[in-house]
Amino acid sequence: MPIPPQGREPDPPEGAVQPPRGDLTQPGPPTEEAEPGPDAATGNAAPDDEHTVALREAEDRWRRALADLDNLRKRHARELQREAAAERARTAAAFLPVIDNLELALSHAAADPDAIVEGVRAVRDQAVNVLERLGYPRHAEKGVPFDPARHEVVGVVQDPDADPNTVVQVLRPGYGEAERQLRPAAVTVAKRE
Repeated sequence: MPIPPQGREPDPPEGAVQPPRGDLTQPGPPTEEAEPGPDAATGNAAPDDEHTVALREAEDRWRRALADLDNLRKRHARELQREAAAERARTAAAFLPVIDNLELALSHAAADPDAIVEGVRAVRDQAVNVLERLGYPRHAEKGVPFDPARHEVVGVVQDPDADPNTVVQVLRPGYGEAERQLRPAAVTVAKRE
């Protein structure tokens, strides 16, 4: 019988079950190592295949789009705040002459009372003009049909000279038109008979 070389086990007889070799993986619990990819057999396995690269690029574009959208939202909010502040400043500046004229009228309070009344009327007219220029015209008409979009009824009166459901008296004028209305006119309306 020949002697097998050192370091090598003898070949088992033909048809015998072979014991597991050390270089083969033993059955057991799954390991956390990744399964070999399709290129493992050829030996030139790429760490990222084309689908993974495309997925990463799409995710990068998506994250950049989200960041751009967030920046746009913040920039738009800042612009809105700037515009609102500028509009408040323009509106306040439009009322400065009214305040100046009220102070002038108060400084002449000791003078002729008729002149004071006339000065206050002029200041009121100036304030109404400012509101009209801002897009809120005054409406305080009597004798017009009641319009719930423009009038707020605060009283109903019996008036034989007025048509039913018409404005008899304006207690507080309204400013603005339709959906751009600051407030409706407070009115009394003729009662239906």
